[in-house]
Amino acid sequence: MTEDYQVLKEGREDILRINANQWSFVPSIEGNAVVMAKTIDYLVQVPSTGRIVFTQRRNYSYGYEQTQMLVEIANLYKMLIKQKKILTLADIASKPGAMNFLAEWQTKLQDLIINLLRADPLGAYIELRRLIREEKIKLNKVPLDLVEVQQSYINILEYVYGILDKTKLINVARKNLAAYKIGDRSLYSSIFRPIITPDFMFTRLMAQHPLDGEQLSVYSFGESDVVIYNTEKDIKSLYHLTPPEFKLTEDKYELLDLARGVLAEHKPREEEFLEPEKMRNTFFNIGRDLLQELAESRNVEVTFEELNELAQILVRYTIGFGVLEILLEDKKVQDITLNAPVGQTPIFLVHEDYGECSTNLVPSNEDAESWASKFRILSGRPLDEANPILDTELILPSSRARVAIIQRPLNPYGLAYALRRHRDKPWTLPLFIKNGMISPLGSGLLSFLIDGSRTMLVAGTRSSGKTSLLGSILVEIMRKYRIITLEDTLELPVDALRELGYNVQQMKVRSALTKGGTEVAADEGIRTALRLGDSSLIIGEIRSLEAFALYEAMRIGALANVVAGTIHGDSPYGVFDRVVNDLKVPKTSFKATDIIVVANPMKSPDGLHKWRRITQITEVRKHWEEDPLRERGFVDLMKYDTKKDMLIPTDDLINGDSEIIKEIGGNVKEWAGNWDAIWENILLRAKIKETLVNYADKLKNDSLLEAKFVIDSNDQFHRISEIVKEEVGYLDNKRIFFSWEEWLKRRIRMRQL
Repeated sequence: MTEDYQVLKEGREDILRINANQWSFVPSIEGNAVVMAKTIDYLVQVPSTGRIVFTQRRNYSYGYEQTQMLVEIANLYKMLIKQKKILTLADIASKPGAMNFLAEWQTKLQDLIINLLRADPLGAYIELRRLIREEKIKLNKVPLDLVEVQQSYINILEYVYGILDKTKLINVARKNLAAYKIGDRSLYSSIFRPIITPDFMFTRLMAQHPLDGEQLSVYSFGESDVVIYNTEKDIKSLYHLTPPEFKLTEDKYELLDLARGVLAEHKPREEEFLEPEKMRNTFFNIGRDLLQELAESRNVEVTFEELNELAQILVRYTIGFGVLEILLEDKKVQDITLNAPVGQTPIFLVHEDYGECSTNLVPSNEDAESWASKFRILSGRPLDEANPILDTELILPSSRARVAIIQRPLNPYGLAYALRRHRDKPWTLPLFIKNGMISPLGSGLLSFLIDGSRTMLVAGTRSSGKTSLLGSILVEIMRKYRIITLEDTLELPVDALRELGYNVQQMKVRSALTKGGTEVAADEGIRTALRLGDSSLIIGEIRSLEAFALYEAMRIGALANVVAGTIHGDSPYGVFDRVVNDLKVPKTSFKATDIIVVANPMKSPDGLHKWRRITQITEVRKHWEEDPLRERGFVDLMKYDTKKDMLIPTDDLINGDSEIIKEIGGNVKEWAGNWDAIWENILLRAKIKETLVNYADKLKNDSLLEAKFVIDSNDQFHRISEIVKEEVGYLDNKRIFFSWEEWLKRRIRMRQL
């Protein structure tokens, strides 16, 4: 290490970090011959360099491929200056007549290798070619006794030229060298393109747009801009982000840099992280006041809105999560992954419209370590070699996400992250109808089963939409009933439901992946929930010992309302296998499950596209003894038709061969023994959900499908049903629908006023 540079290790990559703060010029390899020469000197000392970063109030980062071109030149330069015979032309000096030319030749060759090769290798290549051409012309004119001397000089020039000709830099620039002039740096600008970031932002961002990119979409959120590209190099789309910190003027950047230096002296205590919202507000207010004082002292005009924006950036890069916060602010982003070793690959994400995407963001070890420390404190859970897995949640002012982190020894290359962004508002069945995940009839059937207080498991593979579907089930529970949710990582939209008037109690339990700790175990959490009164019980995910406690509670009838949860499994039998064989729940206890809803991702034949679909709604019968699959313990009520791309009813459902639905009907006077009445009620619920979607499409107003309106619609359906029953003595479905649709029209008119 020296005062001029230091070598940092990031994953398996050596980073040459050059301090350019005292330089009177911008540290641009492509734009300045002096910078290139200095860089070659540094690379001679550190030939293992994988990336070059200059620091001068901003970070100027040159990636691996660009760096290797320069490393190759540095190695060539080092090799040539060590060969004294070449630099001094020692083999020529002893030849007769050589002394007449030796001094001139030495000067030219030494200047070319020692100076020009370092500062302008393309110029050195062009100059070598010119010298060879000139000396060959002279060869035909010199006396015979000097031909050998002249040819020896040409041989040395051709030797150096031949080595330089094989370098990657020359090969990349070759097609443009015909018009190249020594000293012209424009060709270098097309080869060396640094990623420029603020010096407080360790994550690298490639600000320049891809030259070969086909623009697919452009949009903005907050103060950030996004462009989606198709590129020839990757089958994935490129998500190109320009955050607000890259749009700052020099004056604002200087204010931010100074304020960050002051705030860096105050490091939040661990207990402050226990109230993240309060801590962010405190730092925001302090930062805004500080920025205002700095602006006044430096006579920089900053509006109130600009002060707020700068303060937000300051918070984001001091106590916050940097660029992760910006990505999570984008409502179209669904998943974010950072792979180990961090710094060697970009951040990847799943986009709502374009699926799997790479990004122009490359995270750093500094950021990864800083985020890990904050997640440890926020979650109160360990993350170390004894506990290399951390599941937690990230709650920000504008977004929520589930976070999974792994590290050594599970991940041999260090930290890696996976974040799943939760939708800002709860999902609803009408929203799922609109995006094709479920059919109107499927949503009507689920609505009927939920009102019938059934036990329900939502199954599926990873990224199948299980938790989102469970959230939509919560929306279908009438607000008159109390709900208790139990999760190890908070994902369900409890806060939103509470704001919408639900009587809901949230419980957080120990993760199945965590050893020890102060959190309550999941099975004990379920037993505690039973002591909290009559409630619907919603389990975020059934993973471990809580399965036994849950089925124990269901078997003894301790839960009289809806019980629902998610579980991994791609089919009803897969759920049975998971519950009975993996989680060790007795087969007889499994019969307490009434309904299994299977959601799975479907892929297009080309593999480039995928979408989420509910593929089965299955009833669990109670008569089987050993194997529900062989003994027809599973009866599909609805099944996904790949040709129609729709969930359709089975003959069993149409013909009324459903013990669960008949059992629900048996508790209602008008439905007991009357399958037609039950079926018509299911169809009525389906028609109401579908009508909501149709009105939303017609009016181009998707707010009609959001939880607030859907909950109001559900409330009105139940009120109207009760009124109609009192008036005519039975549930007149046509009259109920007519009254409900009149209510809908009135509400829409009121919203339009």
